[in-house]
Amino acid sequence: MRLRTLCIPMAAAALLLSSGLLKNALAAGDAMAEITAIENASVKADMANDKTFYEKTLASSWTMGDSSGKWYTKASVLKLMDDPTNNKFNSEKLSELKVRVYGDTAIATYKDTYDATIEGKHRMRTVIATDTFVKQAGAWKEVASHSSIESGV
Repeated sequence: MRLRTLCIPMAAAALLLSSGLLKNALAAGDAMAEITAIENASVKADMANDKTFYEKTLASSWTMGDSSGKWYTKASVLKLMDDPTNNKFNSEKLSELKVRVYGDTAIATYKDTYDATIEGKHRMRTVIATDTFVKQAGAWKEVASHSSIESGV
């Protein structure tokens, strides 16, 4: 009889724990899909010079260290987009995209192969990149980004 009284609460606790874990796993899956969609949409935004995408997606404090060794802010990137003659993408492709979710934070890593003119200088390269996202007011915002030229090793 005593074993039976212990088993029922333990089974209930296990059920609650597993449902919580399942809920977290489902939420992480949704977040992974959302971040993947944002990353893929960024390629379309680059190709279309879609400034509104970045106004909506980047956090106001966003910074990026790019593969040329320069820092950019949200304001500086949006300003570059106002000059499409000197800042435009000819082609771009993401590969090896991986998203990891840690609650309200997500990290995306990927390769980005592009042909672009940035600040009047032609760039054609493949970089490895990391983007960090934080869920703010129910929406994913990119808060930081960094890229380095792929070594090819």
